[in-house]
Amino acid sequence: MSTSAVLLDVRDDRVEGEVQLPVDRLAVAVDRPLTRESVLGADRTFLKRYTAAHIAALGDESGDRPWAVTLGSGSVRTIDGVAHLVYPLELRPPDGRVTTFRLRYDVIVEELLTHKVVVTVRYDFDRGILKTDDAVTLGVVDFDTESLEVPAGEGSWLRGFATTAALGIEHVGEGADHLLFLLMLLIPAPLVAAGGRWRAAPSARCGIIRVVHVVTAFALGHSLTLALAAAGVIDLPARPVETLIALSIAVSAVHALRPLVARGEVFIATGFGLVHGLAFASLIGDLGLDRGSLVITLLGFNLGIELTQLLVVALMMPSLIVLARTALYPAFRVGVALIGLLFSVSWMLERAALTSSDPFEGIQTWLVEHPLLIAVTVAVLAVVAHRHFQRPAVGQGDRQRPRRAAVRW
Repeated sequence: MSTSAVLLDVRDDRVEGEVQLPVDRLAVAVDRPLTRESVLGADRTFLKRYTAAHIAALGDESGDRPWAVTLGSGSVRTIDGVAHLVYPLELRPPDGRVTTFRLRYDVIVEELLTHKVVVTVRYDFDRGILKTDDAVTLGVVDFDTESLEVPAGEGSWLRGFATTAALGIEHVGEGADHLLFLLMLLIPAPLVAAGGRWRAAPSARCGIIRVVHVVTAFALGHSLTLALAAAGVIDLPARPVETLIALSIAVSAVHALRPLVARGEVFIATGFGLVHGLAFASLIGDLGLDRGSLVITLLGFNLGIELTQLLVVALMMPSLIVLARTALYPAFRVGVALIGLLFSVSWMLERAALTSSDPFEGIQTWLVEHPLLIAVTVAVLAVVAHRHFQRPAVGQGDRQRPRRAAVRW
């Protein structure tokens, strides 16, 4: 049997949400032959008035003053195969401050004794409820239980901050394109460009400094556009942004094959970091944040992104630095860069709607789901290469020159 639903978004000065009423149950309750057309036509005014009259809210700190209840324009939506009349809902406390309140609700329930209403909080920043996966079901309203207590004004900004940081970690950790872009930038970091080719850096310290420059440049780039886009200053369609992200991977892969410009990975990280920031902002935009929680969300989300990047660097960079000083690194660098180039071209074609699907999606998903296995594999390769494929020292004489030439890319 179909049920009603009340979805609540708890904010600082109001509670928003929506009411979902199954048309077939609503017809029984009001004793009218309702259809998808009539609920928005001849019966529209009656049904809106009826629904509003059976919803009330009373806060613990507002005395006997009820909250203002406002319903928006109704629409018909098919939910779980059943037509529902859906109203946007707004509850405003008389003192302008949302605290724990009691929701009284008996739409349909007053006449149909077997009907159930599921009440869910889908957003409450201070309690760390920010997206669908975090939604908390408060309980069920029926004929015997006509009201529920809705906790609000609880928790703290720290919980919201921690939740948004976890969102940043999740977004990058599950984003194959962001991870691949970072990897493409790290591959040439232990090297130096000389004569249009990549050569080993004079020391490990030099490679570490270059990695710091790359990570910092990327952080600055995506942080800038993330803040601007989240504040509404920049607004670009998702498809061009996603296509540009794929292009950024292709450019960084080509740079890993052969240097486009000296220290080019720093410029690539900065420039395309701006594009990646727009993609990060799309997730924040979907949260429907209050202006008061926007700054905290940006800080938390950015922290999550940076922690994930630092984890990737910590897992991969020691092995890359060791590998870069062996004769195997040219082949490793070219192989990984070609894979990155192949994936990025496939993404560009799909995101530009030139192809219907990505043939490498299964492989990409597997790689993202097994980061530790990849890190261990590269570490083992680094140990083997260090022991058996050391580059000959500079100045070892003419006997070593043919071998050095053989391994140069």
